[in-house]
Amino acid sequence: MNYNRKEYSDDELIALYKGILKPRMIEERMLVLLRQGKVSKWFSGIGQEAISVGSAMALESDEYILPLHRNLGVFTSREIPLDRLFAQFQGKKTGFTKGRDRSFHFGSNEHHIVGMISHLGPQLAVADGIALADLLDNREKVALVFSGDGGASEGDFHEALNVAAVWNLPVIFMIENNGYGLSTPSNEQFKFKHFTDKGPAYGIDALQIDGNNIVEVYDTVRQAAYSMRKNPRPMLIEAITFRMRGHEEASGTKYVPQELFEKWSKKDPVENFEKYLLDEVILTPKAIEGIREEIKAEIEEGLQTAFATPMPEANREEELEDMYRSFEQEVIKPASEAKTERRYVDAISDGLRQSMERYPELVLMGQDIAEYGGVFKITEGFVDQFGKDRVRNTPLCESAILGIGLGMSVKGKKSMVEMQFADFVSAGFSQIVNNLAKSHYRWGQNADVVVRMPTGAGTAAGPFHSQSNEAWFFHTPGLKIVYPSSPYDAKGLLNAAIEDPNPVMYFEHKLLYRSISQEIPDDYYTIEIGRAKQVAEGSDISIITYGMGVHWAKQLQQEMTDISFDILDLRSLLPWDKEAVRDTVARTGRVIILHEDTMTGGIGGEIAAWIGENCFELLDGPVTRVASLDTAVPFAPPLEQEFLPKQRLREKVESIMAF
Repeated sequence: MNYNRKEYSDDELIALYKGILKPRMIEERMLVLLRQGKVSKWFSGIGQEAISVGSAMALESDEYILPLHRNLGVFTSREIPLDRLFAQFQGKKTGFTKGRDRSFHFGSNEHHIVGMISHLGPQLAVADGIALADLLDNREKVALVFSGDGGASEGDFHEALNVAAVWNLPVIFMIENNGYGLSTPSNEQFKFKHFTDKGPAYGIDALQIDGNNIVEVYDTVRQAAYSMRKNPRPMLIEAITFRMRGHEEASGTKYVPQELFEKWSKKDPVENFEKYLLDEVILTPKAIEGIREEIKAEIEEGLQTAFATPMPEANREEELEDMYRSFEQEVIKPASEAKTERRYVDAISDGLRQSMERYPELVLMGQDIAEYGGVFKITEGFVDQFGKDRVRNTPLCESAILGIGLGMSVKGKKSMVEMQFADFVSAGFSQIVNNLAKSHYRWGQNADVVVRMPTGAGTAAGPFHSQSNEAWFFHTPGLKIVYPSSPYDAKGLLNAAIEDPNPVMYFEHKLLYRSISQEIPDDYYTIEIGRAKQVAEGSDISIITYGMGVHWAKQLQQEMTDISFDILDLRSLLPWDKEAVRDTVARTGRVIILHEDTMTGGIGGEIAAWIGENCFELLDGPVTRVASLDTAVPFAPPLEQEFLPKQRLREKVESIMAF
């Protein structure tokens, strides 16, 4: 193997050798522990260490790296204490996830590392977000994110590269091309020959390097990073390498032709570099023995500490609390009595504008939200006031933009991501439920992201622009969900959602945008998330609802004047106000839960179950749900009206009152 040392000193080469030797020695020890049953699972990076170590050592210590399964060398190069690293592998509380996640599924802001999730691709966009935050703050930094050749088949790979290119984000996309995605060879993954063919298609510089040559990796990344700090832009580096063991140890290597092992064993990155240093008399056998003994002692000391640490004891209260970043909301009241009549859509715009003024770290992202003002004109005029750095048109890359929101959170930014329609959030579903929702629980990094969701039917927009999909997220711990029904609540809850450091899904009904108005405070104010609102107090029957359901219930109340309605607007769906629900049940003993979402699997089922379990003695009849039909949302107005529950609500009230 040819090592072009250029101007690098002996000390720098020795440092690289120590860097690449440590993960190899740890791996060899881990494989023994795996056979002994002291480690439950292992993803080997043997044969690929030069890429991890060379990349990590080439960057500045405060530049973020986002590694994957086979990047142990990133963690060791960032000098993570081995006792904590080994504790992480064993599921101990002194690891980085308190025993909640395994191997390299963790991050450490102290070491400027954001670990992987099993879905692989979503992490690429998180790197975009970190780079964007640095760019906005005029920090000359780069972020480096790893992808395997198999993981690069995911749509997240395309989205992350596309956005990075369009926004000139200083991200190094390091592709470890080892020829296999688990057992699937490259010729069954993609048609092109080299990843360097892909870079120019995105408008990205692309390089190919020998991934087993640590000097070449180190030098290439070092030069690329230097250039990108001065001239921000993304770069794709394809590192050609080979995995000498299975995808993970249990999978074996029977699917790999033996001649490939014979070929690549001659290119071992550790053995070849060691031989080079010996041949050049940069190191001696005695010096190498001393280095090995030093690393071995460090490994054994770390293992002893980790082994001596007991397994975590389950604490239910701590587990539940850690799903969210701790935040005690203090409700902010308007500074004056000044009020203006505003439509629902204007109230949302007003809250968003005042939050932008209040939080200079807040960035808005969404399709067509800049000069065009969004399809519903909520951000019209925002570019003139706040500039295009903070009001950003995005490509059609929902997953990438949501991942960017998490990356921005890592650097202390707030993000508002607008889905053009709530239906389109499905294209970014994994980012929300696997990355944003679980990040704090896993390793303490909150996702300070609000996702605005224009939702609901009644506008004859058909199956893909009318869905009520709040129940998709109601099942996901780590998220919060709010759904205002009035202009006053729309502004106050949006401000509260942006203030909250946790990920919040903010649902806004499209039919309400320009159909209702209300006098609301001109000043900034917030409403408590998790607190329901009593819309009407009565004694005969309770309607528990939210969103458009509030208006259906109020209309029925005006029509059925002989019945005393108790109407509760939940406003917040996650968390929801159990105390207020109990109170309304106690007042009437008869309960209807109304929502626009379809019946099966809707939020009403959970609330009904809770009432049955906790308020049974207060009931004078069965808890009843009224919801939309279990179909997709139809287009033609007569079909849509039959789909919606409004007409069935009266029938159900009459039935319950006759019970």
